Amino acid sequence: MSAPPRLFDRTLHRQRLDRAARGFGEADFLHRRAAADLVERLEAIMRDFPVAVELSSRGGAFGAALAQSPARERVGLLVETDLSAAMLAGRGGPRAVVDEEALPFAPESLDLIVSTLGLHWTNDVVGALVQARLALKPDGLFMASFLGGQTLTELRQSLVAAEAEILGGAGSRVSPFAEVSDAASLLQRAGFALPVADVDRVNVSYEHPLRLLADLRRMGETSVLAERHPKPLSRQLLARTSELYSERFGDAAGRAPATFEIITLTGWAPHESQQQPLRPGSAKMRLADALGTVEQKLPR
Repeated sequence: MSAPPRLFDRTLHRQRLDRAARGFGEADFLHRRAAADLVERLEAIMRDFPVAVELSSRGGAFGAALAQSPARERVGLLVETDLSAAMLAGRGGPRAVVDEEALPFAPESLDLIVSTLGLHWTNDVVGALVQARLALKPDGLFMASFLGGQTLTELRQSLVAAEAEILGGAGSRVSPFAEVSDAASLLQRAGFALPVADVDRVNVSYEHPLRLLADLRRMGETSVLAERHPKPLSRQLLARTSELYSERFGDAAGRAPATFEIITLTGWAPHESQQQPLRPGSAKMRLADALGTVEQKLPR
């Protein structure tokens, strides 16, 4: 079997996270929003999770949100992990440096795994999900949020237009993101039961497109494509990108909007107690009878 394509330079990604760690709190609004949403979903699940692990914990937003939630009483040990040791520094509690592409947990050892805005940087998403499923006990819960396909669409379009104008062609500078229509199938392919996927679109307004780029650096979310563009992002190209961004997407107040799409996945490690689909042909009532209508046969 061939290895999955290497889309991202994980070493460079860790370096970018290390660099961003000190100022991460100045631009962690997406992480805090995703973490709060995951905790809110956890509140609706009335069961205990004695051992839980969070992947891509960054500044600890999930743990902070959980500490203020009634769900905290149902979560026992929470281990925060991250690819970057610098992101984990400066706070207490159990922590570990963990690569989402190579989980170190024993099979069927965890009750809950949460991944907060990190999966979009993995080279093999399905492989990472399979590892998570294997680490969960039967009927263990997996929850994840990651950036989806419409993220940074304004920046992407402006960069492509500027490169076509100045360089005569466009290359890859913004990382690709999965579409929400494909999200649930990722869980199915990884063997999770009862998969659910939905999307939260976040619209942010910046004084200038360069402010957006500064935030992306503080988030550790700048591109780490393995096949990076051979030509650097020059001042000329950056200036023209900003001009096109403002011309095409700027609002009436002269600000630059930016779209972020957060996709959230929920799935369960298979267990015999879970709901199972009925066998084909086992229905006790015709659909037409259930709907109170007359069945119409199609002409041959």
